Amino acid sequence: MPRLGSRVRIPSPAPVFPKPLGKADKPSKRRSSTKVVPTDRLHNDASRGVSNPRKRSENRRQGVYTRGLHNRPVGLCSKRGIFHYRRRVPTVLLTVLNQCEIWRSLDTDSYATALRRIHYVAATVEAEFERGRRLIGRAIDPALLTNTTGDRAGSTQVMLAASQPPLPPPLSSRRTIGDVYDRFIADPKHQWSKRTQIAHATTRKWVVEVFNEDTALTDITREGCRNFVALLREMPRSAHQRFPDMTIREVIAAAKAKGECRLISTANLNAYINRFGGVMNWAMNEGYLDRNPLKGLKLPDPVRKRDKRNPFSLEQLRRIFDAPIYTGCRDDMNGYAVSGDQRPRRARFWVPLIALFSGMRLNEICQLEVSDIREIDGIYCFSVMSGFSNTGDEKRVKTNASERIVPIHDELIRCGFLAFSASQRLRGETNLFPELPFGHLGYRSTAISRWFTRFLDNAGAVAPLTCFHSFRHNFRDGLREAKIDRDLALLLGGWTSDGKGTAVADNYGSGYQPRALAEALNAVRFPALNLDHLAVLGS
Repeated sequence: MPRLGSRVRIPSPAPVFPKPLGKADKPSKRRSSTKVVPTDRLHNDASRGVSNPRKRSENRRQGVYTRGLHNRPVGLCSKRGIFHYRRRVPTVLLTVLNQCEIWRSLDTDSYATALRRIHYVAATVEAEFERGRRLIGRAIDPALLTNTTGDRAGSTQVMLAASQPPLPPPLSSRRTIGDVYDRFIADPKHQWSKRTQIAHATTRKWVVEVFNEDTALTDITREGCRNFVALLREMPRSAHQRFPDMTIREVIAAAKAKGECRLISTANLNAYINRFGGVMNWAMNEGYLDRNPLKGLKLPDPVRKRDKRNPFSLEQLRRIFDAPIYTGCRDDMNGYAVSGDQRPRRARFWVPLIALFSGMRLNEICQLEVSDIREIDGIYCFSVMSGFSNTGDEKRVKTNASERIVPIHDELIRCGFLAFSASQRLRGETNLFPELPFGHLGYRSTAISRWFTRFLDNAGAVAPLTCFHSFRHNFRDGLREAKIDRDLALLLGGWTSDGKGTAVADNYGSGYQPRALAEALNAVRFPALNLDHLAVLGS
């Protein structure tokens, strides 16, 4: 104990670290001992700090640049340009609140406005903590439960209550599901095709019917989301087209009354969950939600991806390319299935052939322009690109990997494709297949997709799990049988890589040359399929 009247040494407010022993006390030869370190004050005695921490000029000389951070209220932070209040959950409440941090959006990008709002939001969060402590039997402060505005009890509180309306709840807690969904759809970052816009509109219609458009976003529980998924499981196929003016529950009742057995597939059901979950994730990023109640509710798909579509069998391919439109028909309009002496070579003739020998998707073929047939290093190629066409129409691809160069197969050249494209150029056509109109969703493939379904039926080539997309499966099998390198195969088909390190490697080098692509593509053959009747002399 110090003696009475003796001087007691007051310890430094910052810890004093002992000097290291041995060679560690010598300055490194690699850096100057006089170099200013911005974090010097954090690692040394407070007595070595600046004499006036508030004086900006001295702070700069000492290398301290964090004055703005220390003056900002505790918990105030910016996320994507919007100010939020962030508060760590006390350890005793982790199991009660089931989260580590609390985030509340202040709904403003103004620092001055955020300074005024943060105190009220912080008080409401503290009240939540007190309610959690009360649930587990901990000691609480009643003042935080009864008065979250921070006013003192007494005459001042009575006067304020009489003269002013009560403070509204935080803006983030007033967000309704309808309002948030509309904000999500209107976000300029979303550049969707018309098909995707319709899909989101349909999902929104069903969500607001189940949860009510005026329901607060924070009131949507996981149990409510489970009930939403249960309703989707009872939905019939193409419900938004067959029952456009009914609510989701009315659709289910009407389908049951008709004895409808064709229900929505698991893949489509998960697509609706993904779109709704995307809204919830967006709301979390904006600070409207703390967690996504839809997370983990997707259903396992009993059908494997490789079993969703089958390639055409050899017999199907023979029936397709021995149909009247390839051997002689009345015309390629209504008489395509009737034998005749006409052999028109337009979209209905070329599109299936191109799909078989290039692996291109249906819309990639249908939106081709004459200028997309290019000669690169002596190799004739299809150019599959997105953007706007020469006529101002938008050209779309499925993924970034879909933009590619595909050499024209020797078999297509033997059938006279280059002569066809040259004739279209001489006619002054912009589109390679000008007879294909845009569908209601903005795709040129809409009409020919429906036609091909009828064509398979007329040709006697219908089989389970086969459609136009089956040509793409045939092409992939042809690449496998030709033992084409996997990287080359993915590039030719526009397939996305598996994400196991190949994406970074693809950014290096200039890629494969057209001649290498052509050699790989022409290795794809269907020797049992005889197309001699389609060959053009001199090609």
